[in-house]
Amino acid sequence: MPIRRVVGAPGSPEEYSLMSREELRPRGLRQRIEAGETTLGSWMSLGSAGVAEVMAGAGFDWLVIDLEHTAISLGAAEAMIRVLDLKRVPALVRLSSNDPVQIKRVLDTGAHGIIVPSVNSAEEARRAVRAAHYPPLGNRGVGLGRAQGYGPGFEEYLAWSREEIVVILQIEHAAGVENLEEILDVPRVSGTIIGPYDLSGSIGKPGQMEHVEVTSLLDRYQEVSASKGKAMGYHVIEPSAEAVQTRISQGYTFLAFSTDFLFLGTSCRNEMTQLLQDPHFHREGD
Repeated sequence: MPIRRVVGAPGSPEEYSLMSREELRPRGLRQRIEAGETTLGSWMSLGSAGVAEVMAGAGFDWLVIDLEHTAISLGAAEAMIRVLDLKRVPALVRLSSNDPVQIKRVLDTGAHGIIVPSVNSAEEARRAVRAAHYPPLGNRGVGLGRAQGYGPGFEEYLAWSREEIVVILQIEHAAGVENLEEILDVPRVSGTIIGPYDLSGSIGKPGQMEHVEVTSLLDRYQEVSASKGKAMGYHVIEPSAEAVQTRISQGYTFLAFSTDFLFLGTSCRNEMTQLLQDPHFHREGD
């Protein structure tokens, strides 16, 4: 179990003590999101605990492990969650689908919450919320895995889960925007996040973010979310701080800032381009 520094004279037996699972588990993210506080996270797709450790030191409020568009296994996700726990950064998992079994398994590994792809109706929203919570709030099955301290921490985890589990729904289809009022009326939905590429693709305009039909959907999303007092989310794909600021100015509060491989690739390409354009740079064979 990890060691923490406590009040005590240096070198005394009281100087260090063991950290409990409760002390490792962050609190308050759900409340911050639902209160409309701006939080900033990022996406992780490479499946590396080392990358998770690096990104956890960058100052993000939360980090997402993506199981939908990657080859990340549940075992790899658990290793990443363990690292984020030690860094005290809440780990959210973007599911591959709205699957109660997968929801149960990722939460049992210790995930702080879930991001559910392509939610288009209130019933789909209720399905996700029920799967994320134990009875009487939901129908999640009871297991004794990592999240529950492998057994002894179950009561502690049960109390934590009632207050802290985050459920974010991805609005990625025109139908989801159309049904947004009913979706946002579902209790225990912490907020929603736009999946911009899939949303544009749902009306046959993939990647055309400035097309009038796409911007019209986003306008409705913003209006309905504001009228319901619910957190608005957006995944800013490009690693651009300016693009994030633009979305904040539009009222978005749950912001995903790019993804691990784009941060890595952009940095590599930019630095190599600069180096290769330097007239004083020379390498064998050039």
